[in-house]
Amino acid sequence: MKKRLALLILLVAIVVIALLWWRENRRYDGPVQQVTADAEQIARGRYLARAADCAACHTASGGAPLAGGYPLETPFGTLYGSNLTPSADHGIGRWTKDDFFLALTQGVAPGGRHLYPAMPYTSYKGMSRQDADDIYAYLMTRPAVDVAIPENAMPFPFNQRMALIGWNLLFRSQDPLPASSQGDSAPWQRGRYLADVLGHCGECHTPRGMLGQMDLGKPMQGGDLGRFMAPDITPQGLAQRGWTPQDVGRFLGTGIAPQGSAFSEMHMVVDLSTRYLTPEDNRALATYLMGDQPPAAVPVKAGQGSDAGRLSYLDQCSGCHARDGEGKPHVAVAMRDNATLRQPDGKNLIVSVLDGLPAQQFPNGESMQSMPAFGERLDDAQLAELVNYLRVTWGGLPADITAEQVKALRK
Repeated sequence: MKKRLALLILLVAIVVIALLWWRENRRYDGPVQQVTADAEQIARGRYLARAADCAACHTASGGAPLAGGYPLETPFGTLYGSNLTPSADHGIGRWTKDDFFLALTQGVAPGGRHLYPAMPYTSYKGMSRQDADDIYAYLMTRPAVDVAIPENAMPFPFNQRMALIGWNLLFRSQDPLPASSQGDSAPWQRGRYLADVLGHCGECHTPRGMLGQMDLGKPMQGGDLGRFMAPDITPQGLAQRGWTPQDVGRFLGTGIAPQGSAFSEMHMVVDLSTRYLTPEDNRALATYLMGDQPPAAVPVKAGQGSDAGRLSYLDQCSGCHARDGEGKPHVAVAMRDNATLRQPDGKNLIVSVLDGLPAQQFPNGESMQSMPAFGERLDDAQLAELVNYLRVTWGGLPADITAEQVKALRK
């Protein structure tokens, strides 16, 4: 009797797993949708798609806008952004607006296929139905691009989408994300929607647990993006690195502020998303990030770095950043008041010096030249000495970066 029961349970489990696997891997063949929308709704949808930063993950380098293929590196493997054009076979051309809303807010595509939470439905869950419908109308009236995206490179068991049923039971909630600042004004409320829902800022700037879930006990307190860190953008974290609401707004709108320029993933965010916010939404987002009663910016307590570090700076860095760290317009940012130098863990600074940074264009004709990689010019001890000089002299931080930390971050 026990053997029969065990066999029955095994057979039921096999059938259930097979059905789940079929549902997650079958090709959705619903009817092709024909969508019409007036110019006003399309304009709203375009604005909202930019505010939601859709292009960053859904446009491959050199590819058609929103046609997918952008690689997203995660601790669990590489995912590729999906095709958001109305292609019937490769995009969302068969999706209804109800399908689109469910995928945005619940992470479930037509036919029951689960989306990986790299698609930030854990933040988009708060999106209004009208905003979702407007984005859908905009996307579905773009030209269809019949381009297939690459297969995800996910090892077992992470390549089994059915496992996301359990992940969602554990971590998907309809509750709003916890606020990272305090306020109740109309701009603060609007900024919260822009940051926590549309802009999904917490997806990068909130630390994650071992299963990839956001640590909601530490909203906006900084997250690991692999090579770089997304810094702490709570009011206290921003103020500690010298930010004011006005400077935050300037940075979101132009990518450049007295505290430095946007680089890596944040440059993409500015270039594809926040630069397009209206002045009102820009102020609202800055208001939410800093709070209705923003803390005062903490002035840097400049120190005196080591002689060896200064010699390295003068030899390797001063040609662009200037002798006394004032920087050069259109060439290199200032070291004085630089927020990256004031990040306590030093990772972003170390990696920037090791790897260098590409030349970057910013709104209003602004630009910054490329920064060369110094990893091949300086050994671990020399680079640690240079980084410590920068941190002490212009960051007001201790000289506690070691050669071992530099070695660990070399590619």
